[in-house]
Amino acid sequence: MKYCVLIVDGASGWPLPERGGKSCLELAQTPNLEAMAWEGVVGLVRTVPPGMEPSSACACMSVLGYDPSVYYRGRSAIEAKSMDISIADGEVVFRCNLVAVRNGKMWSYSSGYISTDEARVLIAALNERLGSDKVHFHPGVSYRHICKIKGREDTLLATCTPPHDIPDKFISEFLPHGQGSDLLRDLMASSEAVLKGHPVNIERQARGDIPATMIWLFWGSGRILEMPPFKQVYGLDAAMTSGVDLLRGLARMMGMEVFDILGVTDGLDNDYAAQAAGALEALERHDLVAIHIEAPDEAAHAGSIDHKIEAIQRIDTEVVSRIRSYSPNALRVLIMPDHPTPIKIQTHSDEPVPFVLWGRGFETTGARGFTEAEAKNTGIFIDEGHTIMARLMRA
Repeated sequence: MKYCVLIVDGASGWPLPERGGKSCLELAQTPNLEAMAWEGVVGLVRTVPPGMEPSSACACMSVLGYDPSVYYRGRSAIEAKSMDISIADGEVVFRCNLVAVRNGKMWSYSSGYISTDEARVLIAALNERLGSDKVHFHPGVSYRHICKIKGREDTLLATCTPPHDIPDKFISEFLPHGQGSDLLRDLMASSEAVLKGHPVNIERQARGDIPATMIWLFWGSGRILEMPPFKQVYGLDAAMTSGVDLLRGLARMMGMEVFDILGVTDGLDNDYAAQAAGALEALERHDLVAIHIEAPDEAAHAGSIDHKIEAIQRIDTEVVSRIRSYSPNALRVLIMPDHPTPIKIQTHSDEPVPFVLWGRGFETTGARGFTEAEAKNTGIFIDEGHTIMARLMRA
């Protein structure tokens, strides 16, 4: 038996009054998901334990079968794991976004989805001007980077707000505050002088692109807790494909192979077909393959209904269709978002999300589509999200 897990990041959401009270999942044309929902088990699952942050790190840990209340210790350390950044005693890491601030307000949490090549040049400049034996900036993908700090574990006590939570809001109200925040605020403020007038930003502005005006530090964490390998827990050899460091880091923590597929990104420009084809090819060598697609989440963070719908539809056409046609009698599939990302708030929420379990051994629950409402109507609810992996395997 082979297994496939498709994480459609942030695809779930709230009804949209401006679109007839329908969610993006309801508005999207998804014939393949609808067929799988009709043939399989559909319900709701809580991926974020009560009181925990509704981050992809926490939620995806649940989807992949690990209890975040036991293993989750912070997102930045997971991303650092993906980037082969070690964290020694006395060291901490923070997510370091390149952001754009205009007139004191958060203009873009991603600097207009700055390219990875441009971002690397800016991170190098930050290291040259602000780096030391105590502070180092590590380049990641697009706007997402890591800042490692030595000898200031008190910074983990600071209250920090993710920049995607404050679109078009005055940043002065959301800068790091509390114990340990002084260094974080100093680094963020000092970054403005480094980035202002940098040739990369001058070129971006000349093209009409959004410049990176400062760094934003948040999601601090120290050393992460060791997790038992996926094969040890579930008895399966597993692999992961994703366009973001977070999921690659999670996969490495779980002992999964992380494989790169040309064209896989975190946005709408993702090569969905290549990602699906590469994952299914890897399934020939592994018992389970997890496919993580970030695009719906990024569209929701940007507040774009149309782009979120487009991402969901392309996933259905180019990914789900291929999964459906892969030896259906020898395959079990789990498809679900990790968390909702409602357009109204442009950030994550902690409500349960719809799931579908499809393939050999699963009998239909009669759902007419893969939507929040249809999932609720089945009456099936899984309160502990990390148990859904075991349900996939014991059908």
